[in-house]
Amino acid sequence: MNCRQCGTPLDKPGDYCLTCHTANSNAVVVEFDPDRAELTMLDEDDVVGHTAITTRPERDEDLTHIQLRNFAGRVADEIRRKRPETVYAAGARDPLRETRAQIHHEFYRVPDADPTDESGESGRDGHPAESDVVAWVLDRRGDRALEVVETPPREKIGGSHSTLIGDRKGRKAVQTVASHPHVKKIVPGPIDAGGTGSRTGLRAKATRAGTNGNVRLLLRDGSSVQENRIVTTAMDRETGERVREDLNEALRDAELQDV
Repeated sequence: MNCRQCGTPLDKPGDYCLTCHTANSNAVVVEFDPDRAELTMLDEDDVVGHTAITTRPERDEDLTHIQLRNFAGRVADEIRRKRPETVYAAGARDPLRETRAQIHHEFYRVPDADPTDESGESGRDGHPAESDVVAWVLDRRGDRALEVVETPPREKIGGSHSTLIGDRKGRKAVQTVASHPHVKKIVPGPIDAGGTGSRTGLRAKATRAGTNGNVRLLLRDGSSVQENRIVTTAMDRETGERVREDLNEALRDAELQDV
């Protein structure tokens, strides 16, 4: 593949051109298996290339922590050389989570491919069909991008109630949500001490989005429950649901939700 701007040959499809400083893919879709990652590079609605990165567990067992980190590092390096605006990822949780921690691009987890779909139908213009994950992303590439909030997380928290249940874990849950780029503000709510007791410590969950795209952060610790309002940059329920799913994924990564 050559650079679309200056025609310089690129080492790999979708690479950023270091000659004329032009991006040749503005999004990367990554589909993770435990020991393999399939990367698809997109330029708007066009697929411009594919790359596969693999690793091999020692003695055919699960990846060790070092192997996992190195595997994710190779995927992260491949993403960086594209310099995309957005990364979409699906599939195996551990390598996805480790890769996400190693890059600083706008990153979204998207629905996994349907394992029962074996139709093998052709895709656009008679070409082989892209995966379910890539097709899902392409169908939504035209959606208006959500505004990114640059406000520091600590400045997003406010309201008439300042107490959070769960002590350190409660603060961690709110900080995790406040760190999301599409969260404008978190308004802590009153504490209800009459809930059903929990034996698993503090649990946090972002609830279904409203028609205005905002969601609620439900904190539950023992018999105490607190509902906190989250103001997002989403413009409707559909885009609010995208933010909600991403928040719950972040809370799971922070071990504040049951997997």
